[in-house]
Amino acid sequence: MQLQQLLYFVTVAETRHFTRAAERVHVAQPSLSQQIRALERELGAELFSRARGNVALTDAGEALLPLARRILADTDTARLEVQELARLRRGRVRLGATPSLCTGLVPDVLRAFHDLHPGIQLLVEENGSYDLVRELARGSLDLALVTLPLPSQSPALVTTELLSEELVAASSSAEGLPGGGRAVVPEDLRDQPLVMFRHGYDLRELTVAACRAAGFEPTFTVEGGELDAVLAFVRAGLGLAVLPSMVAERAGLVGAAFAPPGLRRTIALAHRKDVAPPRAARELRRVLLAHLRDAADRGTLPSGTEPAW
Repeated sequence: MQLQQLLYFVTVAETRHFTRAAERVHVAQPSLSQQIRALERELGAELFSRARGNVALTDAGEALLPLARRILADTDTARLEVQELARLRRGRVRLGATPSLCTGLVPDVLRAFHDLHPGIQLLVEENGSYDLVRELARGSLDLALVTLPLPSQSPALVTTELLSEELVAASSSAEGLPGGGRAVVPEDLRDQPLVMFRHGYDLRELTVAACRAAGFEPTFTVEGGELDAVLAFVRAGLGLAVLPSMVAERAGLVGAAFAPPGLRRTIALAHRKDVAPPRAARELRRVLLAHLRDAADRGTLPSGTEPAW
């Protein structure tokens, strides 16, 4: 089995078309088809169904696709690791982060890293923790800032706890908050209209879990939004949302803290256990940890956050 064959296979699987796949990888279509047939002979199974000109993955193809993607991603990472020059003058880092961190912690850290290593390309994927964990498993990311606990079906990851974030019930005005000015409890969200994130956001899972633990199902007025949309819906008065306190504050919303023990989430830096991050990613990890320790020492961590170490 050759890496070139796996690349051709993944490209056909993504385009569902042999000719377009050949154009993408800059090879003649007959040569690509010949390599796919050779791969099928070696594996002893057809990977594509080619009925009436329609190209679809067989069961064997579906099983091979995530493995092939991972092998290609790991190979690319190994190539970049070997090619990196001394003093990190070139390379790349693929970082995933939740939207709230992309507007808070991440910009300062990336600026500090870029000042030290301007030749390193920074690729950032903004997504919910569940999606970021999946991208880590596929080998599409080197590092990801995720929230704990991880999904029960998570792959083997190494996680380093960084911050504990306070969560608040956020509204467009003080009059829209339950509890009459006191600290709230999850029970106060019963029958309250909630603006809810799409599936894949840890804040959605945390909010729903807190409500169910209090014995009720939450009521959604709007659901399915990304962070910016949820903030806009709350500002428009469509309902409450459970948010990190620093996000609510930055968005100009009014937040009510939860009574002890409160609602908090833990932010962690994660990478795959079976693959060491590239050198540039390890350097970004060092810069991130140094930035957080310095901010903790100076008392300048974002509002509502505490160091987790």
